Amino acid sequence: MIELAGITKTFQGKQGAIHALKNVSLSVKKGEIYGVIGYSGAGKSTLIRCVNLLEKPDAGSVKVKNVDLTKLSTNNLRKARGDIGMIFQGFNLLKTATVYDNVALPLKLTGLSKKEVEERVDKYLKIVGLEQKHGAYPSELSGGQKQRVAIARALSHEPEILLSDEATSALDPDTTEAILDLLLKINKELGITILLITHEMNVIQRICDRVAVMENGEVIEEGKTKDIFTAPKHSTTRKFVNSLFSHKIPADILANLNETGQVATLSFFGESSGEPALAMVSKKFDIYPNILSGSITQLKNESFGQLVVHFKGEPSDIQKAIKYLENDQVKVEGVNINDANTRVS
Repeated sequence: MIELAGITKTFQGKQGAIHALKNVSLSVKKGEIYGVIGYSGAGKSTLIRCVNLLEKPDAGSVKVKNVDLTKLSTNNLRKARGDIGMIFQGFNLLKTATVYDNVALPLKLTGLSKKEVEERVDKYLKIVGLEQKHGAYPSELSGGQKQRVAIARALSHEPEILLSDEATSALDPDTTEAILDLLLKINKELGITILLITHEMNVIQRICDRVAVMENGEVIEEGKTKDIFTAPKHSTTRKFVNSLFSHKIPADILANLNETGQVATLSFFGESSGEPALAMVSKKFDIYPNILSGSITQLKNESFGQLVVHFKGEPSDIQKAIKYLENDQVKVEGVNINDANTRVS
């Protein structure tokens, strides 16, 4: 659906050239929700604006539905953009227009009849849950409601692709959850492919099928959300994953515990997260597992949990227990004393 190949973009600043994107390539499949995450300055905003050519890359190709947008004429590019909707962090609503007019005005500019405009506005305001807000003005709406208007406006052109530029970062946690649920609904019921950028790992965790991690204008890691969570390779990716967990153990306590056994992080995924694994190893082997910290989070389709556990017992028995857990699809990692004052990974 979306194919970016060798995308490069450089801006000229007061201090010289700023290399926003460096040979970035990624592919988004039809019907999936694909997330791009990175800290400020990683290049993700520039990247998503290159998809609909709000920013034209210096090099590389941008293919949407097998058509390279960088090679289209102005008129053909305008038509191609009709298949790409976009929502922004700042909503971009007209303050002096009602909810109805904020959605209707762009449709009128495309030449749709009055009846068609009315039908589409009613349809998409209902989808986003604002059918009772036709006559309200943006100043009368909450942040979440404003974003819903922006989503309805983007959907009203009936695109096949929806781009989301930090759409939840200005919202409180509860409202963020509601907007993420709405994006899931749009993806599932309307079959719209969604490409989003964010700096919040909980957004990736909740709705994305695949994710790319960006740093300094480059993609440093990419894959299925499940794989990124269970086996992050780059240190920046591990920081993002660990941001959802808060396992902190003081170094002195960790050192004392390791003298009587071994402290390890256990990662459970999918069905294994609901199994009484520790109860089983305590019965099968001469060890005593003690849970020091734990949490579980829900990915788009499966659950993912982590426990920090102290295994008390003889080293040989502990290794047998760890082997048993690994055979039961539980990932086991040792905890380094030098990392004790940071989040356990």
